Amino acid sequence: MASAAEQLASNLNFGAFAKATELKQRIWFTLGVLLVYRLGTYIPIPGLNMDAYAQAFANQEGGILGMFNMFTGGAVERMAVFALGIMPYISAAIAVQLMTSVIPTLEQLKKEGEQGRKVINQYTRYLTVLLATLQSYGIAVGLESGANIVADPGWFFRISTVITLVGGTMFLLWLGEQITARGIGNGVSLIIFAGIVAGLPGAVAGTLELGRTGAMSTPFIITIIVLAIAVIALIVFVERAQRRLLIQYPKRQVGNRMFQGDTSHLPLKLNTAGVIPPIFASSLLLLPATLAGFSDTQTLPDWATTVLAALGHGQPLYMLFYAGMIAFFAFFYTAIVFNPQDTADNLKNHSGFIPGIRPGQRTAEYIDYVLTRITVVGAIYLVLVCLLPEFLIAGTGVPFYLGGTSLLIVVSVTLDTVAQVQGHLIAHQYEGLIKKSKLRGGKRRR
Repeated sequence: MASAAEQLASNLNFGAFAKATELKQRIWFTLGVLLVYRLGTYIPIPGLNMDAYAQAFANQEGGILGMFNMFTGGAVERMAVFALGIMPYISAAIAVQLMTSVIPTLEQLKKEGEQGRKVINQYTRYLTVLLATLQSYGIAVGLESGANIVADPGWFFRISTVITLVGGTMFLLWLGEQITARGIGNGVSLIIFAGIVAGLPGAVAGTLELGRTGAMSTPFIITIIVLAIAVIALIVFVERAQRRLLIQYPKRQVGNRMFQGDTSHLPLKLNTAGVIPPIFASSLLLLPATLAGFSDTQTLPDWATTVLAALGHGQPLYMLFYAGMIAFFAFFYTAIVFNPQDTADNLKNHSGFIPGIRPGQRTAEYIDYVLTRITVVGAIYLVLVCLLPEFLIAGTGVPFYLGGTSLLIVVSVTLDTVAQVQGHLIAHQYEGLIKKSKLRGGKRRR
């Protein structure tokens, strides 16, 4: 089987892609949906003075609004119908995932398989609507507090804004589900990916313009490009890295049949937490600066002004807290999404064991020990990848568009999508081989 799979993988080429009609239809469908998403990021909500809003946004671009604007492909900057993006759903999914570890009812639903997963997904959608409603109402009130931003402030504007933004988020969620079912890749991840990548050409053009005007030297730009390629290579390597624990299954007899023992592996990802730690850390650190931007800084006490200055983007205290919070959330989220005790129990129920480790509690302790060690390496990797762009921005003033969080998302989604494309090509070629073998068998019978 392994040699057959390797042969199929080696035969993947443009010819095989040209013959994969279903795969091409999926890719075109995905591109069409992403085009609809990009068009929605240019349609502003009604009742705004866009010139006044653009000036107000420029004052808040360095805070959490700037990060959300990057994730939504500039929709926040234009206050479009997709300004909330898919982030309320991401927040709801993370919250529900955390609650499944502390609420017995949700934990039981998680163990019920496909039916339980559907119920949890429905709860996630309800929470998404609630979070999107709260966020959109806060946005409406914030817009009304600005000078001359809203043409006609009042409840009509607030209600219309809430309906528009919540509807935009739920429509994006529906588009993401359509991509997952009828397109290629994970729909929600691809929507975030498209939003981030949409601003990349402008960032590259701005950097080249700095080089043309002499603000940045050509060797320095080349160094930045080489460094970015090296970081991408590191992300690809680490995101694919696994620690595989050998699992053995003994011989067993079922009725009159004897089944031979087998071996497999329990893969533990080096970065189990994914991109969640940087998102949490950056959101929490940028929140104080964003709240302070909406208030009058002259009325703040001296200690608050000092703290805000120390937590400014690129400051040493900001870097220290950013690194510490990334490491903390890496361990915290890994403990939430991976339960060594459940894994050990599943192995024991299927008569599997790790060689040299007693099944049950000892197996759970060993898995937890290994997972803790590799999470240390994963946390260090996340800190390095996320802090390197921050040091470049703070030390050299480079307008580095792709920060650590966005770079992780872009590379991870790309790897996942490419893997799904390869999977479809292998399945297509495998079906072709089966059809050829059936035709040959039919001719021989004749």
